[in-house]
Order: sequence, then structure tokens, then C-alpha cells
Amino acid sequence: MVAHRGASGYLPEHTLAAYTKAIELGADFIEPDLVITQDGVLVVRHLPMLSGTTNVAEIAAFASKKTTKDIDGVLVEDWFVSDFTLAEIKQLRAKQAFSERSQAYNNLYEIPTFNEVIALVKEKSAQLGKTIGIYPETKHPAFHEALNLPISDKLLEVLTTAGWNDKSAPVFVQSFEVSNLQYIRSKSTVKIIQLLSCYDVALNGDLIFEVPNGETVSYGKPYDWHLQGDSRDYSYFTTEAGLNFVKTYADGIGPWKPFIISYKGTDANQDTFADDMNADGKINDADKTALDPSDLIERAHAKGLQVHAYTFRNESRRLLSNYHNNPILEYQAFYNLGLDGLFTDFTDTALLAR
Repeated sequence: MVAHRGASGYLPEHTLAAYTKAIELGADFIEPDLVITQDGVLVVRHLPMLSGTTNVAEIAAFASKKTTKDIDGVLVEDWFVSDFTLAEIKQLRAKQAFSERSQAYNNLYEIPTFNEVIALVKEKSAQLGKTIGIYPETKHPAFHEALNLPISDKLLEVLTTAGWNDKSAPVFVQSFEVSNLQYIRSKSTVKIIQLLSCYDVALNGDLIFEVPNGETVSYGKPYDWHLQGDSRDYSYFTTEAGLNFVKTYADGIGPWKPFIISYKGTDANQDTFADDMNADGKINDADKTALDPSDLIERAHAKGLQVHAYTFRNESRRLLSNYHNNPILEYQAFYNLGLDGLFTDFTDTALLAR
């Protein structure tokens, strides 16, 4: 069980406080998303941009650093980690990314480096007498490499220093791109997971991989493949050929949940949009119904690949109607299919369901 960005359901994500709480709640692994500073230091943020998870917009001294960059085919105006030194990043404080979650802990915690996260995990492992693992994700590798910020090499360098750059280490490395994972495999035996995504789920439950113009290309396909002119999208990885391909460089796949249990909506008025089935004035996952599971887990296992699904959350709007507002029922539906691991914002709930 992987604590997604730490105990992000309770505390601002990717902070030492959130990782500590997740470990105390019983996480097997914690997940640091990795980006790189201007001076080449790996720090943990979910995105190369800073405004969504820090107080950067409130600091007048950094106003001039707001700029526009291409992120996976979309021009984004924001503050970017790659324009900040580590010393400047350390002046920022984290904030809760989701408005429905407690904002009481905003502006309390600094942004940790990857080295600091590893040190925390080793300290807590010693205290608890059990091994806690790390599950780092290289965020937007092609973006960083284009800026001459070698994210994969930096990752391997830190893992080597930590004594964790081999298959026996309590480490999984993950990415939505492919080339950087292949590169890491060529340099290391560390465990690797290929992440899978799609743009959306159709009313009938079909996964949508075609991304509308103006949206981030990487929702539907690995962005490095897009840059190379490769037309394959993430659906390729669910085919026999795709699973065989993954096996050449990775130990498993990390699909978004609908790859395993998709869902359908109801459109009684035929307006092409899902209806508000629970009459709460909003249309979300609570208005959708789970479909029969796919055979992806079974077929991946037949290839010797692990399957780790993302992301499990407790909020009512994120739970399909079948689960009756009880997140434990969702966990159990996936556990019963033989899922090897999962990412959760609420470690304690995942543990109760296991």
C-alpha cells in the first residue's frame, strides 16, 4: 500500500509531515513526486508548477519569476521549480491542493528534497523496526531533459548514495513516460513501474485516449512517444504486445483504476452528459455505476508483471454508486481481483480494508 503524496487526505501533500503521518498510519511505501530545481536538486512536488501546492503567489519577491512554459503540449503560466534555486524553494511553504480538504495546515511546512525524504524513511524504519519503502515518480522527464535538467541521472545518483540503487532495495520507480524508464533500466536493476493513463471515461464505460485540442497530450499517451512521432497511446500497454513490451524494462504497470474497473453513466435525457442520479445538484463519480472488471490484472500476472492501481480516495464524490459512500467497499472490490498494490490518499482506510 502506497501513501499517495504522503497522507495527502489529511495534510498538505509532499511534506515531511504528510509522509510522517502516512508512515504512522501504516503505509508500506510513501510516494515522492520528483522535480528539479534550477541548481539541479531533486525536490518533491506533484508538478513542475508551484502555485497549486505552495504559497509562491503570496511572496512579492518571486512575482517576477512567473512565466509561461510548454508542459506536454500546453502553454502554462505559473511559477516553475526549474526557475528556482533550492535556497529559494526553501522559502516557500506548502498548502493543501484540494479545496474540500482541511486548509488548517497551509503555510506551515517547507518543501523537502528527495534526500530529506529518504533520510526520514530510513529514520522511521529504524524506529519502527520494519522497512518502509519509497515509490518515486519522475515528473515530466521530457520537459526537464529539454531544460538540461537530467532527472533520471539525478534519481539514480541519489539512490546510489542512499545504497538503494538495486532490485533488492525498498524502491519502485514510476513514470508516465517510457524512454526515461528504459534509460533507468539500462543503468540499474531498481524495480520499475510503467504508469498508464487515459483522458476520460465515456458514458458507456469505454476509456477515452483521444485528447481534445488544448488539453495536455500526456493524458492519453506517453509524451516522449508523442515527441518522437509515435502514435501509440496508453491502450497499447493493455494488449498482449504491450505487456510483453513493458516486461523488457519494467516490473509492472500502474494503471488508473478504470483500466481495471470502469464505470458507466446514465443519460436518460440524451444530452450526451451523465445524469445527476443522486439528485445532489452535481455530476461526479457518485452518479456512475461500476462495470464488470477487465482481465488486465490476470493478463499482467500471466506475464510476470505486478499491477499497482491509483488513486483511492474517501470523498463521496469520488466513490461510485456501487460503494454506497463506503470507501472500504471500493478497496475490497480491487483487492478481491488480486491487485498487488495501490495508491491511496488515506492510508488508514486502505489498511482497514486490507
